[in-house]
Amino acid sequence: MTDLSGRTVLIAGATSTVGLAATRTLLAAGARVVATGRDAGRLAPLAALGARTEVVDLADEAAVARLAERLGGDGTAIDGVLHLVGGWRGGGGLAGQTEEDYRVLETSFSALRHVSRAFDEDLRRSPAGRLAIVSSTTVARPLAGGANYAAVKAASEAWVLAVAQGYTKTARDAGAPLRAAGVIFRVASLAGLEDAVARAYAELWDATAEDANGSVIEIHGDGVR
Repeated sequence: MTDLSGRTVLIAGATSTVGLAATRTLLAAGARVVATGRDAGRLAPLAALGARTEVVDLADEAAVARLAERLGGDGTAIDGVLHLVGGWRGGGGLAGQTEEDYRVLETSFSALRHVSRAFDEDLRRSPAGRLAIVSSTTVARPLAGGANYAAVKAASEAWVLAVAQGYTKTARDAGAPLRAAGVIFRVASLAGLEDAVARAYAELWDATAEDANGSVIEIHGDGVR
């Protein structure tokens, strides 16, 4: 098992099934976990596992900034971010792609932007920073009935690739080795792959930043590709 002793990982949107799996996996590997969500009750099982829990609306930029200040104030530096804020709305062909559904889905992208900016310095300063999102195979094969969803996922992937380029540029400009990596995981559906996603994220620390940064990794029932 990957040894993550000394690493601190923030799970953005940790109250889902995959969030629970990631929390278990990371804690078992020795990491400290900061699990975030909007509902204190749904965070309670994560606290029971040993995670630090923080109630926060990640779509609220000011709230995310306050979270970063609070963690920094007590000496907690973030080495990894696993972005799990998401959800699905779709169907009905292109005519069924409502503005209301898009705005709900868009909160995932807003949360990603807020969190990655707020903890950018932490990740770049870490000996091994790792940012990852869970995206969808529909980005490569979008359908009319999931156009809103695929568009948000595509925007999120573009953001992570831009973050990854920023990590490379910062290291190059400083004449320093690359230590941080931004990674995209793609799944057709998370159902049944929660543990596989959790393991794949933990195993990012087994790879060098050069190999991991900017990579797109597909996770299937039969393994990682």
